Amino acid sequence: MNTEQPIGSTAQAEILDLKSTIAALRSGLERSRDEADSGVASAVSAAGAEIAQLKGTISGMREVLECERANCDELVRQAHSTSQEEIAQLQQTVATLRALLEADRFESDKRMRESLSSAEDRIAQLQSTIGALREDLERTHFAREDATNAIRTQYRSEVALLQATVQALRERLEEATTGTGG
Repeated sequence: MNTEQPIGSTAQAEILDLKSTIAALRSGLERSRDEADSGVASAVSAAGAEIAQLKGTISGMREVLECERANCDELVRQAHSTSQEEIAQLQQTVATLRALLEADRFESDKRMRESLSSAEDRIAQLQSTIGALREDLERTHFAREDATNAIRTQYRSEVALLQATVQALRERLEEATTGTGG
């Protein structure tokens, strides 16, 4: 009977020690999960701020583009007005002013082509910015999923290890119980 008491108290002590170990591991797992969630939330918040800033940039660029278009329209109106004045002058001096009119039309067309080219470049830049923003958003989403999957895998591994530990302890307890009973 004296030998049974130390074995039983040793087993109980080991079980208590394992329970406290399991509790500490659970606490550590919860802390690491909270830290990971906090990190993901911070990353999402930072990405949101960056997206908002980029949207502001795009909005500003749109305003500039609209101003450029308005300026282009004004230039076209001015060119048209100038052309009308030149037509009146052409009635007086057709031969001399015909050359000037053609030169003015050439310059007007050149400005329009340059303005149009500039507008197309800006549109392409905006489309590129939008594409880059989409890619960044997708990368952020995939990174978050990867982090979540890694945490899940770690959690499952730790749960499996704890279950194996508990099973091994049960088997030891049963061996100890059957060893003292036999």
